[in-house]
Amino acid sequence: MKDGTKPEQLPYRMGKKMNLIKSIVDNQDDLMSWRQHLHQNPEIAYEEKDTSDFVAAKLESFGIEVHRGFGGTGLVGVIQGNQPGDKAVGLRADMDALPMPEQTNLPYASQRDGRMHACGHDGHTTMLLGAAQHLAATRDFPGTVYVIFQPAEEGGNAGARSMINDGLFEKFKMDSVWGMHNWPGLEVGRAVAHTGAAMAGADIFILTIDGKGGHAAMPQQSKDPVVAAGMTIMALQTLISRRLDPFDQAVISLTRLDAGSAYNVIPSTATVGGTLRTMKSETRAQMLAEIEQVASQAASTLGCTVSMELRPGYPPTINHAADALFARDVIGDVLGDNGVDTSLTPVMGAEDFSFMLQQKAGAYIWLGAGTDSEFLHSPHFDFNDDLLPIGASLWVKLVEAKLA
Repeated sequence: MKDGTKPEQLPYRMGKKMNLIKSIVDNQDDLMSWRQHLHQNPEIAYEEKDTSDFVAAKLESFGIEVHRGFGGTGLVGVIQGNQPGDKAVGLRADMDALPMPEQTNLPYASQRDGRMHACGHDGHTTMLLGAAQHLAATRDFPGTVYVIFQPAEEGGNAGARSMINDGLFEKFKMDSVWGMHNWPGLEVGRAVAHTGAAMAGADIFILTIDGKGGHAAMPQQSKDPVVAAGMTIMALQTLISRRLDPFDQAVISLTRLDAGSAYNVIPSTATVGGTLRTMKSETRAQMLAEIEQVASQAASTLGCTVSMELRPGYPPTINHAADALFARDVIGDVLGDNGVDTSLTPVMGAEDFSFMLQQKAGAYIWLGAGTDSEFLHSPHFDFNDDLLPIGASLWVKLVEAKLA
């Protein structure tokens, strides 16, 4: 290996004995080469043509049947086991990068201006390629495995939904679907599978406050939407603390305020925009209704009216409890007695794998990326290559256990 570690030493590098698959560990150099190639050539949502071509070529070289054109650049590999069986599972990896410049100064840093793999999707893609290579070589399972390489997870572009709309689950009849994400801050050799919500749903709302414009020197002749916007902003700060059950979870962040174009003119209109994060659909419905109600009440004191535009985002990512417990068993088998972490709470970030879990059983796993890793979306982030054989081994063990 490039750092001098012998393949058989990898499971012990972090002082942990792991039950990794030897052939995958032995292939670490290739996995690193693939991952770093992807890192050098990041592509953003729905532009992942080169990435898709790279993945398809690798799958075909493994002898895997490839189907393309799902969600634009998305693709699916089909791996049939060498034993009869009707069960099927799907494993999903996201492929897209972020529209941001890289500041790592790595020898394999992005070669594309304003594009960077700052969330580890290059690693997710490579882990699934490593698992696919092993599964295609051994086929030691009954039934079918579908390896799903998804575009456009970032930025609310909903590549998962696009793949579903293009017939993903109609064409490929799978019983469950599984996702995995590297997680900085959690030790390498540990993983999380929540028995319920793992990540929040995210929506954008825009409040348009209509008043009556006028001269700034004669405010009594206007209905000032700027003051109404200020009152609305303050009133919305009480929603979580005074309208929501303390045992529920939600975040309202107001992030945009736009009004006026001159210093001596009271404008006719002001807009306030922000994001709502919730863990349950009923909480989402309650909060959206109350945002509009509270805003209207606050603005009405100055004779202004409010209309709300909703831009729905991703729903909450909710693991199926039985599948999360199953994933924990697999994690324990691969990572050892201390491999399962149950201390990390769900986060208010959002993930479009949620659309897949709305339609199929399964779970979303967080894989520890190290306590010294830069966090996701940092311009200094780099995927930890030690995870490649760990994640690939987890995928293989999960498939073999689920289809047994």
